[in-house]
Amino acid sequence: MSDDAKPKKKKGGGMKMILLIVIAMVVGGAGAAGGLYAAGFFSPKEEGPKEDPNKPVLVLAGESAEDVAKAHGYAGGGGGGGEGGGHEGGGGGHVASGVHVPAKGIDLPVPANPAAYQATYFQLQTPFTSNMSDTDAFAQISIAISTYYDIRVVEAIKAHETAIRSQVLMMLAEQPVEALSTPAGKRALQGKIKAIINDILKQKTGYGGVDNVYFTNFVIQ
Repeated sequence: MSDDAKPKKKKGGGMKMILLIVIAMVVGGAGAAGGLYAAGFFSPKEEGPKEDPNKPVLVLAGESAEDVAKAHGYAGGGGGGGEGGGHEGGGGGHVASGVHVPAKGIDLPVPANPAAYQATYFQLQTPFTSNMSDTDAFAQISIAISTYYDIRVVEAIKAHETAIRSQVLMMLAEQPVEALSTPAGKRALQGKIKAIINDILKQKTGYGGVDNVYFTNFVIQ
């Protein structure tokens, strides 16, 4: 045998090595994928509750209450103003799919610096007329409201004016004439009417938003 004869290499050794490397990569990849799956990497992400497009937002000074509402998802008013113009279930009561609406309604916070925000005023056209509780006299009052929030507050008042008028008239009928004859009594009445309006808005739309009530006419006779 010649000393120059070289030993023959075993066939298939290189292929086995390549195959082992591929198997290791596949197994390692599967393990990594399993780890990512267990960690929730491939699971669909849960989205939080969507912002309610009916929730009014504050209007900065100089801005339009209607433009601000539209910029935050408001599609436009559906309630007419005045007696007979409002209707239950109109604008301010529609809730988009998937949004979270407070079950009992919430009071929107009063701005810490009112001068930085735009006040919107709305006059209820038809006066409130009611007998007094202790005499034959009757009171006739006209009111306007103010809000620092966008136009959705006014639209909600228009839509639910029938419910508001009913509650205000029942409250007026319980008042003695003496209570409404003094400045303090009138201020107390303003607070009661404001509370009634905000309570009804919270029941119907989930949110209040009325900042103040003003008397534009006040007669007792």
